[in-house]
Amino acid sequence: MWAPLLALAALAPAVGLGLGAPGAWVRDLAPGSTLGPRSSPALQPAKANGTLKQHTWIRVTRKKKVILKKRKKLTSPSSPVTAKPLVTTSPAGTLNLLEKQEPGCPPLGLESLRVSDSQLEASSSQSFGLGPHRGRLNIQSGLEDGDLYDGAWCAEQQDTEPWLQMDARKPTRFSGIVTQGRNSVWRYDWVTSYKVQFSNDSQTWWGSRNRSSGMDAVFPANSDPETPVLNLLPEPQVARFIRLLPQTWLEGGSPCLRAEILGCPVSDPNDLFPEAHALGSSDPLDFRHHNYKAMRKLMKQVNEQCPNITRIYSIGKSYQGLKLYVMEMSDHPGEHELGEPEVRYVAGMHGNEALGRELVLLLMQFLCREYLRGDPRVTRLLSEMRIHLLPSMNPDGYEIAYRRGSELVGWAEGRWTHQSIDLNHNFADLNTPLWDAEDDGLVPHTVPNHHLPLPTYYTLPNATVAPETWAVINWMKRIPFVLSANLHGGELVVSYPYDMTRTPWAARELTPTPDDAVFRWLSTVYAGTNRVMQDTDRRPCHSQDFSLHGNIINGADWHTVPGSMNDFSYLHTNCFEVTVELSCDKFPHESELPQEWENNKDALLMYLEQVRMSIAGVVRDKDTEEGIADAVIAVDGINHDVTTAWGGDYWRLLTPGDYMVTASAEGYHSVTRSCRVTFEEGPSPCNFLLTKTPKQRLRELLAAGAKVPPDLRRRLERLRAQKD
Repeated sequence: MWAPLLALAALAPAVGLGLGAPGAWVRDLAPGSTLGPRSSPALQPAKANGTLKQHTWIRVTRKKKVILKKRKKLTSPSSPVTAKPLVTTSPAGTLNLLEKQEPGCPPLGLESLRVSDSQLEASSSQSFGLGPHRGRLNIQSGLEDGDLYDGAWCAEQQDTEPWLQMDARKPTRFSGIVTQGRNSVWRYDWVTSYKVQFSNDSQTWWGSRNRSSGMDAVFPANSDPETPVLNLLPEPQVARFIRLLPQTWLEGGSPCLRAEILGCPVSDPNDLFPEAHALGSSDPLDFRHHNYKAMRKLMKQVNEQCPNITRIYSIGKSYQGLKLYVMEMSDHPGEHELGEPEVRYVAGMHGNEALGRELVLLLMQFLCREYLRGDPRVTRLLSEMRIHLLPSMNPDGYEIAYRRGSELVGWAEGRWTHQSIDLNHNFADLNTPLWDAEDDGLVPHTVPNHHLPLPTYYTLPNATVAPETWAVINWMKRIPFVLSANLHGGELVVSYPYDMTRTPWAARELTPTPDDAVFRWLSTVYAGTNRVMQDTDRRPCHSQDFSLHGNIINGADWHTVPGSMNDFSYLHTNCFEVTVELSCDKFPHESELPQEWENNKDALLMYLEQVRMSIAGVVRDKDTEEGIADAVIAVDGINHDVTTAWGGDYWRLLTPGDYMVTASAEGYHSVTRSCRVTFEEGPSPCNFLLTKTPKQRLRELLAAGAKVPPDLRRRLERLRAQKD
């Protein structure tokens, strides 16, 4: 799991390097070393019978030509810090671990952008798009050859002594480095080994020393472009600057790398450096990553703390049998109240995008706590709507990512289900049949513009539909959801339907829905309330600057996604759903969770409150005053209808304005009336009373065995005469 993390003992003679010699491949690592408090589970010590398991990791590579760059011996400005040897060799040549290294530190924030571009420098760069500001763990490249932003820092080919350095801007206890190669669709470049130097003034440097030899340590780096490789320093170093010096890299390639630096700020007794903004939150919540067992325990605790407003239920199981738990929060949990909208947050569709999972768990804790404290905003939310929170749609994938840990999981591992299915491409494609029917002029008179049925191929026994997908589809059918957000990670943007391009095979194309104004409003509300998205000084996560367009984008205009949950929700149900990309870092370190909560807390609440921007009402039978289920609500000028729930109530999201609205149901005369949506608090009431048609009344009378009334009989005779 951590390979390669120790000595390349077997390969040393083959490359002319001996153990203990200058430039040796010996790597010191204690199996008990961690990233600090609440660190990634992949970095926790393994225990057996109460004792630490001692593992030796050997980096084995195939015979492959690598480029070796000789370098002058590093000199220290003062006597180097030494320690007892951590690694020695036995007469048989095997490695022996003698002592446990001190715990390490969390990431300083290259991946999460807490480290700014101005803090990064390099000896040279091949281009601006391969500059030092691109040397960030998991940064992604553009799609075109020679893109302005490529996925790594790369030194010039003629640079004989390349280096990438970071200014921590204050004394820092550096404890480790995580590296990757270059992310690119055109090139394969990665550094295979590097040295590390430190400085307090960026002029005088000293190196990280190998404990067994006292010489400069050479750290094994990457053997592919994407797998993160962790190296803990033999001895943590306190300095302001840290510099990575590539020693070897793939033959025919360039010295390219992406990195994350592990470090802890140290106290500054002279107050020479300004204090950095502390990451944190005043809310007393459980800020840590929760695996499946811990998630269940936390949800149970919230339920026990707030039994009157919470209910836990399962919508199904994952492929490996893990239940998909939902927390329901309402003043009357367990029932759909007439006139009360149903809303949801879904997280963890991609298992390695962990921030959404934790934000949903934090939200349920926050709502419970604030309700008990009598917070009026939260009390109103829980009395006006029923909130459903699904923290993990893909629990199998998350468990894989969780075991690897926040810094080592990489960009893709754990994204898919155990069956290797991407759930966001696994819903039925309802876009194509709708657009084909529109092109043939069949919508809405022959083919409806809403609640499209599942295609036959999708329901066949051999269809590749994940059990997690079916669970969510059946969940959508059981509950009349109105509003939803699907929480993802890896970017900072809100995308809205359609997610699939209308032009076949188009990689990207603006493809708005008939409700484009509503979706743009919903997206803008979240993006405009998210603290990081509103930070005008922040840099783009990867290759696109979404801030130029308000941090929102039409999904199909970003990249086409056939079978997305957003499109399916819109075309198969009444629910309007957007995707929120929460952060550049898919799996933030636990130390960053309090700040991420503060970044998103108001946005999560504000988004739910947008369900008020609508018309709402009940469609009833004029004679019996009973609600009419499945009545169609059509808004003039918008080619997308919604339907009523089983009690006859409905909610129809609209932007402020005046609308002509028609309610219709089978066996009833349609009714049209004017309804107004305003910016004022609460939905605009828009109720309907429908009268049965004579044909429907006749059916009901005949079914009941009653005689036809004279007035109805005469009316039917007149209608027959008109037809004749």
